[in-house]
Amino acid sequence: MAIDEIKDEETVTQNFIHDFIDEDLKEGVYSRVQTRFPPEPNGYLHIGHAKAICINFGVKNKYNGVCNLRMDDTNPIKEDTEYVESIKEDIKWLGFDWDNIYFASDYFDYIYECAVKLIKKGLAYVDESSADEIREMRGTLTEPGKNSPYRDRPIEESLDLFQRMTDGEFEAGSKVLRAKIDMASPNMNMRDPIIYRIMYAHHHRTGDKWCVYPMYDFAHPLSDACEKVTHSLCSLEFENHRPLYDWVCDNCVEGEKPRQIEFARMNLNYTLTSKRKCLKLVQDKIVDGWDDPRMATISGMRRRGYPADAIRDFCEKIGVSKAYSVIDFAMLESCVRDSLNRNAKRAMAVVDPLKLIIDNYPEDKVEELEVEYHPDHEEFGKRTIPFGKELWIEKNDFMVEPISKYRRLFVGNEVRLYKAYCVTCTGYDLDENGEVIAVHATYDPETFGGDTPDGRKVRGTIHWVCANDCNTAEVRLYDRLFNVENPSDEEGVGSFEDNLNPDSLEVKTAYVEKALAGTHPGDRFQFMRIGYFCTDKDSKPDALVFNRTVQLRDSFNKKK
Repeated sequence: MAIDEIKDEETVTQNFIHDFIDEDLKEGVYSRVQTRFPPEPNGYLHIGHAKAICINFGVKNKYNGVCNLRMDDTNPIKEDTEYVESIKEDIKWLGFDWDNIYFASDYFDYIYECAVKLIKKGLAYVDESSADEIREMRGTLTEPGKNSPYRDRPIEESLDLFQRMTDGEFEAGSKVLRAKIDMASPNMNMRDPIIYRIMYAHHHRTGDKWCVYPMYDFAHPLSDACEKVTHSLCSLEFENHRPLYDWVCDNCVEGEKPRQIEFARMNLNYTLTSKRKCLKLVQDKIVDGWDDPRMATISGMRRRGYPADAIRDFCEKIGVSKAYSVIDFAMLESCVRDSLNRNAKRAMAVVDPLKLIIDNYPEDKVEELEVEYHPDHEEFGKRTIPFGKELWIEKNDFMVEPISKYRRLFVGNEVRLYKAYCVTCTGYDLDENGEVIAVHATYDPETFGGDTPDGRKVRGTIHWVCANDCNTAEVRLYDRLFNVENPSDEEGVGSFEDNLNPDSLEVKTAYVEKALAGTHPGDRFQFMRIGYFCTDKDSKPDALVFNRTVQLRDSFNKKK
């Protein structure tokens, strides 16, 4: 499928999840609406989770319902309180709030009781087969599975063994509890799935109370039912798990049961969202932690300067679909650019500096220019910009031999200095290697503010920073982390580590307005004519650090 191929008939203008809910309410299946967002706390949330968050909390808002946050902490080996806190922070930053926060571990006693109930009903048994043997007995997509030799063991024997598993009498992996469903089912998930396994691991909330833990497919529907969830919204890879979800509810839950509805997950090109692979990037120090601005994590995007409303807008634009599609990263950047254009303060910074000397400007004179932070936001206020004899300008704003239609500085040409004066280039200085190290110009005192009293046309305008009254800053120019559209280690693509972009980060020393000395981490600016930048968490008043969030214009597609 082509990139960004999301057809009208696939991306539903009327959210199909809302259609299902409307039907359920109309037919009286439910009298209220309740959803949940159930991440596993084994890593940081990424852009794909942002879509699920927007969908679940969006349903809550539309139907004046309830949306809980539930940590799916059924695998203590991979989970940590660090991830729990990061998940909470990311959801709140995106602009949502949960009605209640729960953990799957809150229901471990109830889930365990349900497992015992299944054994007593003859619908679960303890299996002593090895993992390889169970895998072989499952069969294939074209061949039915084979019954385990332990499938028909007496109920009392399974109850005793399950209790002894719980008491810690057996080694991890030596026994499992399996649901007794149908080994001939065309759905592999229904072929006597494992619902409990032995695991000797310290749990971040329950400590060492348990040494048996429920599998996700068993714990998830029971957790939903415990919380009185009406609509369990999940990504499309769980569609084949829905019969098992319903089977667990039908055989364990009395009264109202939740309904599972699936939607297509977000697939974004040039992006890696696998928690396992992202963790490897962090552990191998390929990136600077989970919040590295090149990561597709929500915390990484926040650190890079992406506004929360831009991510919500992006999720809204891609819609809710059942069809597989790959979204172009440029679409996300477009949403970010639109938000920042509306709301980011303006400032001047010179990233690739070249000295400009105004020869006829008084040596000791410094003017203070008062300039607004944003033309459309008076409430942003103004800042003072010093102007003097020596300025910093961008190297590409001067050419010795100008190309056709070049309107910036070259000998004999006049340009406007933003909010200051018009200057005419008179010459330049070279070093011993023939490189330009300074440009000379004269200014017209009658053109303050960029006006030309005699009406002459000055076609070019460039930005600048006062050389003797500015701040030095480190600017980090971020690019995409991977060189290929699908960086996963799929056949023909190579390992995701082989697809890293060696130029994903360029660090430069820049000069910025002195007013930026008071900026705080997370503050966003449009550095005029350069791009949108965000103050990094590493920044200090005497050592400023800015991350490039996105360029002023879409350059993403041009790099393919």
